[in-house]
Amino acid sequence: QVQLVESGGGLVQAGGSLRLSCAASGRTFTRYSMGWHRQAPGKEREFVARISSRGGSTYYTDSVKGRFTISRDNAKNTVYLQMNSLKPEDTAVYTCAARNDFTLQYDYWGQGTQVTVSS
Repeated sequence: QVQLVESGGGLVQAGGSLRLSCAASGRTFTRYSMGWHRQAPGKEREFVARISSRGGSTYYTDSVKGRFTISRDNAKNTVYLQMNSLKPEDTAVYTCAARNDFTLQYDYWGQGTQVTVSS
């Protein structure tokens, strides 16, 4: 079992920055790749970024490349999403999730944190 708790969301002006954190409980954190997803009002949830279990590989959706950085600290069981040059279209609920690298399915999800970018 892995429980995930996000923090760090809030209201920021366009061009600003936020850093989201996702703290994981349990001893199996390093078995999972970790991903961030987001869901804007009236839209489907979309993939944002993912980091491999040891942190050696990262993946991003095209719209955030060069602006967002995903990282993890396995000693702290925490994954981060540094978001720079934020745009109003980044407004969404951001949720972290743990992906089983054998099934490629996200087994565990957090509750999400709201990010609002004003123009």
